[in-house]
Amino acid sequence: MSDLIPDPNGPRPEPAGSEPESRNRRPIRLRDNALIRRLARRLAAGEVTPNEISMASMGCAAIALLVFWAAGLSGPLVQTAGLVLAALLIQARLLCNLLDGMVAVEGGKGSASGAFWNEAPDRIADLLFFWGAGLFAGLPALGLGIGALAICSAWLRELGRAEGFPPDFSGPMAKPQRMAALTLAALAAAVLPLAYSGAQIMGFALWLILAGLIATLIRRSMKLLARLEARGP
Repeated sequence: MSDLIPDPNGPRPEPAGSEPESRNRRPIRLRDNALIRRLARRLAAGEVTPNEISMASMGCAAIALLVFWAAGLSGPLVQTAGLVLAALLIQARLLCNLLDGMVAVEGGKGSASGAFWNEAPDRIADLLFFWGAGLFAGLPALGLGIGALAICSAWLRELGRAEGFPPDFSGPMAKPQRMAALTLAALAAAVLPLAYSGAQIMGFALWLILAGLIATLIRRSMKLLARLEARGP
């Protein structure tokens, strides 16, 4: 199984039958990183399935929710440690999102239920991460609202795919940008609570993410409507 994910120094032909799925994948430069490809080969050679990796991403989000919540109730030292841990969990979630697709497509370990496990844990993870950030900021409704709108952005992408169009991963606040912003917000809240508290820093970041996410929804909606109108009835 380890030779199903080619060595980064050699040619990388796609497995038969993977082309449609690969066209629908988010373009990520890190997918060509030698270390990431080596890790994906090891996972593909073992007993871990892509669906289990997808479940792990949801587990990262669930733990981050608890960590954010606990950080908001803790003293400065524990709060700082919790926020750093939350930032690491966000990045772990993104790593899981990257590896599940690589093991499924290049590793040839996709399954009939792969489409479900590729999407459902991601949507739940979005909601849990932002719910947790909202709890830490003292703005749980804002966090839940961002999580709900993140699900809407993915729904627009999948609606376009269902209509036969290429997937729309446009921003300005698509998943990679949302997770990068939330990571930076967690780290800033951990190390910069001087003039403002960590909760205030997180709250400010959440409002910025909300504004970018609304712009993303408008942009994707307009692009989808233009494509539908151009195609005609």
